[in-house]
Amino acid sequence: MRVLIAPDKYAGTLTATEAAEAIATGWRRTAPHDVLDLAPLSDGGPGFVDALYAALGGELQAVTVRGPFGDPTPATVLVVGRTVYVESAQACGIDLTRGERGERASTYGVGELLLAALDTGAERIVIGLGGSGTNDGGAGLLAALGATADVPLDDGAEGLAGIAALTLPDPSATAGVEIVAASDVDNPLTGLFGASKVFGAQKGLDEDAQQRADLALTQLAALAGRVKALEKGAGAAGGLGYALLLLGATREPGLEVIASAAALGDRITEVDLVITGEGSFDASSRGGKVPVALAAMAAARARPTVVLAGHVGLGSRETRALGIEAAYSLVDAVGEDRALGDPARALADLAERVARTWSVRDHGE
Repeated sequence: MRVLIAPDKYAGTLTATEAAEAIATGWRRTAPHDVLDLAPLSDGGPGFVDALYAALGGELQAVTVRGPFGDPTPATVLVVGRTVYVESAQACGIDLTRGERGERASTYGVGELLLAALDTGAERIVIGLGGSGTNDGGAGLLAALGATADVPLDDGAEGLAGIAALTLPDPSATAGVEIVAASDVDNPLTGLFGASKVFGAQKGLDEDAQQRADLALTQLAALAGRVKALEKGAGAAGGLGYALLLLGATREPGLEVIASAAALGDRITEVDLVITGEGSFDASSRGGKVPVALAAMAAARARPTVVLAGHVGLGSRETRALGIEAAYSLVDAVGEDRALGDPARALADLAERVARTWSVRDHGE
């Protein structure tokens, strides 16, 4: 039997690569002769560069940038020919903020990653957006590229309060370079469905802070480009998408970027079963996250998809309506303490059990 193992990250516990390897380890215990194809995935958030490196190879270049609160933070950019891939979460991810003080977190380091990519002589820069702990509308990124204002641009959304004057970066810095914002988020920058209202709470912004941040981003957009603020994806990564749109970026779904690089469609066609997963398979997964998007690709090729998730919050009927045959919960299988305390081994054990149901083994079952 041929199996494609293509999970996203399990947030806070396993990278997509670690998850894929754990699933493969467990699967082989039950079905050692199955042919396993590992394809760790990302929707543009954490693991974006790792997934592309696994698919494309290339050269990883280490850089040190400002973290969301100004601390020196290690990061990498992936150079593949004249294309450079950047993962914004490495500089402003929620794992760096721990979901706190999002109103003071800055995207300045993402601007430094963009500058590092430009220094390679890139003709195309693809920036993965997702998993951010920031909510500054990309003001920090713009500051790193030379933008100035009458308020600090590198002090998060709170620092933008009362902004009344803004000079955007010199467009010559990115002239002739194609910039792609890789994100599945299609929210605008501000308003009821904007970055602050929809994603602010998970970054530590209470209701008052969300209102202040939304007002600050509205003021920023009035000075920088109100129309861009309404475009789909402007609210991605706390408004980082907006800053990239101001720089002339186009938007592509993050998973599509990796699917193309990894020839995912062809690989699905060559297998009998697709295994995917993420930390929490729940209502939010319906918004185009990796398992659902991958299941759609598999269904189009008449291949079944099974999900192994840390937590499963959808019933079997909802799961099947999303094109997924079954979803298995790691917490239900081994308990929360073990799922969090030893996630790789626990996921391998779950995969071993799932293989007993889904693999056609040597003894003819």
